[in-house]
Amino acid sequence: METDPVQEAEADLAALSDALTRPRPPECLFCFVDRMLTAFGCDTTLRWVRRWRELRLPRATGLERRLESRGGCCDCEVFLNGWTVRADLLVPDEHGEGDWPAERPPCAGVSTRSSRPCSTWVPQRRPW
Repeated sequence: METDPVQEAEADLAALSDALTRPRPPECLFCFVDRMLTAFGCDTTLRWVRRWRELRLPRATGLERRLESRGGCCDCEVFLNGWTVRADLLVPDEHGEGDWPAERPPCAGVSTRSSRPCSTWVPQRRPW
C-alpha cells in the first residue's frame, strides 16, 4: 500500500509543530511564552499562554483573566505590562537602565500544578 506523500508531509509537519511548541519539563508559563515569542512572535492573542495551559493546567480557566488584569491581553503584553526579568539579571544599557539579557537563564522550574512564574520573573511595578 502506497502512502500519500502530501498526507505524510502534513503529518510530519503537525508532529514537528507539536514538538516545537510544547513546554519543556518543568518550564514555567513565563519562560515558555518568552521562548515561543522569540521563536514565533506574537499574533496579538494569548496563543502561547493558552497552549501552555492546555498542555499543563487545562482546568486553570482563570489564567487568561489573571494575566489580562495585569495588562497582558496578548502574549507580548504579558511582558510589556505585567512581568519582567528579575533586576539582577538585567544588563545595563547605554542609559544606565536595565535591559533584558539576550540569553535568558534556564527556567528555574515550577511545580507541574502551578501557573506561577519561576524565579526569573517578577511583576512589573505599575506607574499608576
